[in-house]
Amino acid sequence: MIDFQHEKCIGVLGGGQLGRMLAIEARRMGFRVVQWTGGEESGAERMADQVITKPFDDQGALEEFVEAADFATVEFENIPFQLVEHIQERVPTFPKAASVKICQDRQLEKEFLRDHDIPTADFRIVESAEELATARSEIQGDVIIKTAQFGYDGKGQMAVPADDARFTEELWKPFEGVRCIVEKKIQLVAELSVMVVRGQDGEIVTFDPAENEHKDHILHLSIVPARLPINFLIEARQIAETLVRSLDYVGVIGVEFFLDNEGNLLVNEMAPRPHNSGHHTLDACETSQFEQQARVVAGLPIGSTTLIKPVVMLNLLGDLWKSPKEAPDWNPILSLDGGKLHLYGKGEAKAKRKMGHATFLGETVEVALEKALSILP
Repeated sequence: MIDFQHEKCIGVLGGGQLGRMLAIEARRMGFRVVQWTGGEESGAERMADQVITKPFDDQGALEEFVEAADFATVEFENIPFQLVEHIQERVPTFPKAASVKICQDRQLEKEFLRDHDIPTADFRIVESAEELATARSEIQGDVIIKTAQFGYDGKGQMAVPADDARFTEELWKPFEGVRCIVEKKIQLVAELSVMVVRGQDGEIVTFDPAENEHKDHILHLSIVPARLPINFLIEARQIAETLVRSLDYVGVIGVEFFLDNEGNLLVNEMAPRPHNSGHHTLDACETSQFEQQARVVAGLPIGSTTLIKPVVMLNLLGDLWKSPKEAPDWNPILSLDGGKLHLYGKGEAKAKRKMGHATFLGETVEVALEKALSILP
């Protein structure tokens, strides 16, 4: 049982917008927050009680972090898992390093899904042009080549149609020396995601699945409730719960799905932390994904995931900014009933950079979506 008379400190590895939103929720609940940013530009610094900016391989920074933190968590999956291993030996840490290791490597992730009979796209592991040629012949049809590590928002990916006439060596050239996944390209009907929360005691809750729309491989809109038949939404929750149990995961995790043209739900990726498609929970759910993260890490009871009102979340990218330092006029969002603005405190806008998000609540999902679309240029 936590003694709230004596502030406990949540240690966060990473310093981006997810860490910022976690810090806001954690501090509201009476926790202190130490953010270890790893030396990257941080949108979370102003929300933390203590900030460590040294690289993740700095031994002094490690000692400073574990001395300050009563519990620890990760803000994004590309934290060196060995660092998480060191920290969890000294401070209660959720998720565990083993889960982070799987989720940060597409090969380990895909093999985990296959080995636990969790549906995913057909794939092969390749490390050479010859192996790429074999994979294309075995999978048949259009494929996507993805780097095994450090890929997000479409980075490190290339779609290759079945009739692409380029020589295999030319296709492989951008990936030379890198381990990759070759994956069957899905004929998409819809994309959706499920945010799952699993407590230290094994209790599992899920948020309503979100229907997601992407532009240029970056999440554009999340629509909740998803406008899909209920049987798919029930199945997505069941698959996500099975995945979390199989992974023995503790914390908040985002599970992304493809729905193909044959009615199959396939797991695309999993993110071992709060997820962009769960940002609507800050305004539209009884307990946000970030409050859930703080609760689980600290060993507190999990909160209700009930959706209060239908909602649409819209990502605000740097493309909307008039210049790198000049933000748009936010009045169109703030003048709408149910319009909420969240900015991430990033110093400079860049194309495709996530600078914030807006949520739009409505009595129906159609009304919420109309509000979101009304503010787009």
